[in-house]
Amino acid sequence: MDTVWIIIVVAVVLLIVAAVVLSRRSGSRRADAERARAQEIREKAAADQVEVERREAEAARLDAQARLAQAEADARAADAAALQTEAQARTAEASGARSELDERLSTADRIDPDVVTEERPANPVAVEERTTNPVVVDERPTSSPVAEERPTNPVVAEERRTGPVT
Repeated sequence: MDTVWIIIVVAVVLLIVAAVVLSRRSGSRRADAERARAQEIREKAAADQVEVERREAEAARLDAQARLAQAEADARAADAAALQTEAQARTAEASGARSELDERLSTADRIDPDVVTEERPANPVAVEERTTNPVVVDERPTSSPVAEERPTNPVVAEERRTGPVT
């Protein structure tokens, strides 16, 4: 029986050695498969990296374009504000000039003995002249869109301001 036990022990040892060898080979195959899978993932990631970099570059380009458009819009807004300020200043200047002109015309009307004012009654000869002389339209530009009527005879200057004198 000693020989049988020796054969059994040798067979068991051989089976153990065979199992170890087979497990190492299968472990090696598994490791090789995992290495190949990892390499495929790296290659796909490298291909995707080019697309990601392209998208990042496009986003950066759009950001720069937006900042440029904003800067241009800010410059246009500043120009518009400056023009508006200048327009307001010119409007105030024109209004002052219009007031001065009206004051000078009013002074001339007060001085002129032929002009009818509240202090001076109408002169019958002047009233007759006023009805025979036509009214002319002043074609000079004024502050209003409608041209004022200017009489050819200064007698009716007051009429222009207050309405017909009866």
